[in-house]
Amino acid sequence: MTSDWILYSDGASRGNPGPAGYGAYLVDQRSGAAVELSGYLGLTTNNVAEYQGLLAGLRHVLAHGGGRVAVRADSQLMIRQLEGRYQVKHPRLVPLHREAMALLARTAGWTATHVPREQNKEADRLANRGIDEHHRAP
Repeated sequence: MTSDWILYSDGASRGNPGPAGYGAYLVDQRSGAAVELSGYLGLTTNNVAEYQGLLAGLRHVLAHGGGRVAVRADSQLMIRQLEGRYQVKHPRLVPLHREAMALLARTAGWTATHVPREQNKEADRLANRGIDEHHRAP
């Protein structure tokens, strides 16, 4: 499948749970444009932050024409859950997984690939930026 979008997503939590942020780095394959999304999530777990990065990226894709999406993340748990290889058992992840699957179903097609951290540096930077910008002194 040729993708219209490549979505790199990540989450960061300093402590588990702890101050957390999400990041999504998207490449629009049609125009070559890159989009950076990040935000602060408050106190939560790394797994919740991982899903929030994915959800932010998927919402952006759907708000900007949809198409085919190649999801790439360094969270093996989240990728395996999206693929249906792992069950989603944690009560805080169940609604996030359900929303992710609903958003993915609205795309023209999708793939999910686990990538090493080295290939997800931009999304990681953005997730940490979400935390750092919130904690920056005024």
